[in-house]
Amino acid sequence: MMDAPSVERRDTEASAHPGMAFVPGGTFRMGSDRHYPEEAPVHRVTVDAFWIDRTPVTNAQFRAFVRATGHVTVAEREPKAGDYPGALPHRLRAASLVFRPPKGPVDLRDSGAWWRFRAGVHWRRPYGAGSSIAGLDDHPVVHVAYADAAAYAAWAGKELPTEAEWEFAARGGLDGAEFAWGDEFTPSGRHWANTWQGTFPHQNLAEDGYERTSPVTAFPPNGYGLHDMIGNVWEWTTDFFTPRHPADAPKACCIPQNPRGGREDDSYDPNQPAIRIPRRVVKGGSHLCAPNYCRRYRPAARHPHPVDTSTSHIGFRCVRRSGA
Repeated sequence: MMDAPSVERRDTEASAHPGMAFVPGGTFRMGSDRHYPEEAPVHRVTVDAFWIDRTPVTNAQFRAFVRATGHVTVAEREPKAGDYPGALPHRLRAASLVFRPPKGPVDLRDSGAWWRFRAGVHWRRPYGAGSSIAGLDDHPVVHVAYADAAAYAAWAGKELPTEAEWEFAARGGLDGAEFAWGDEFTPSGRHWANTWQGTFPHQNLAEDGYERTSPVTAFPPNGYGLHDMIGNVWEWTTDFFTPRHPADAPKACCIPQNPRGGREDDSYDPNQPAIRIPRRVVKGGSHLCAPNYCRRYRPAARHPHPVDTSTSHIGFRCVRRSGA
């Protein structure tokens, strides 16, 4: 049992970190050998204690940041032609990717069948002209590129999490469990995350109550008191993407501690060699993850995303390392 001074100290720390939860740190098995190849191999990792936002950053929180700093997001800025050799002129505009469902089944290898690169789409206009975030203050902010998330974190006196910190927090103390709440996706038939029900991308049954994003506390928290670690929106981490995890340490003494993960030079998209845009790891899956496509609504799941690209299903949350 925790002694009284420890309780008082933790209460004092909690008051200094409003809206955040304490994650005690420890050693866990990161990754999965049962799903997508980039999640393998399972390997032991140790992370120190840290504080993490209980929810993704919301529209209301991001609005306060923009009002205080005048920050203009990447989606609101016109790209420089020199950064994108060979890009067509119509692509060099302030824009973002927005999900538009097709009318019927499509080839799941062609993401262009449901993603549209639209001018005028940004965090205030998440679905383009005529849309707004009115009534969505408690929904996660979207259309934020990596630089936007990092700028918010710095303004808030925080940082973005590493992939290891994020995954450890998402597991909620359940090392090795399939989901953030256990091994059953819908315990007793109840949805514990905002994901896709139906056949992606044309049939959205919205059985969980939400067709797009949801309020950040709409679903139960995990064991650390964290909401939306699975589903709703993907979340940025600081790690550069690599196609596989490192091998497990041969001895306990060699387990990586607080790994930062990846090298920038290894993170570029091999399918676009002329465009040297780093890709970082996003975690958690989103409301667009479905059983028939992108089953990445799990703590171990990971995906590469270009740092300059924003979408209607990527957000973020922040951390403070213990003692900060």
